[in-house]
Amino acid sequence: MEHNFTTGIVWTGNRGEGTRSYRGYDRTWDIAVPGKAVVHCSNDPMLGGDPAKMNPEDLLLSALSACHMLWYLHYASDAGIVVLAYRDEPVGYGETLPSGAGRFVSAELRPEITVGAGTDIAAAERIHGRIHEVCFIARSVSFPVSYRARFHVADDSGSGDRHAPG
Repeated sequence: MEHNFTTGIVWTGNRGEGTRSYRGYDRTWDIAVPGKAVVHCSNDPMLGGDPAKMNPEDLLLSALSACHMLWYLHYASDAGIVVLAYRDEPVGYGETLPSGAGRFVSAELRPEITVGAGTDIAAAERIHGRIHEVCFIARSVSFPVSYRARFHVADDSGSGDRHAPG
């Protein structure tokens, strides 16, 4: 089955002279898709971008992490594993060549997952190994993606303050 995806990109960095000079315009744009919230973006701060705005590298790493999370939640639900909270602070490792060309060389997902009391943590951990076979984003990137999950087991009140190995 074929899937098609669309988005909208609008350059917002024209200071009035367009690209007449290299330093005369901003590297800013909006992701503007009808019916969805606008996301204000900029270039990587190392390249003069606004550090308060998302850049392409942030977006790629976020998409990779979100895809992994959504598949994890799906598989956990199928397995009867109750996930109460999930957060990730992934790290993308990149390189820049003397020519200025850059790329990701790897990424590490670092999910921190709170599960219900009595959860089989080994079973919860194994789910991660299945995800890259199906995650649209992970299957689309050309760099290795690893994960290092940490689990928390909620106490009987659901507060999640007991740590589990992971």
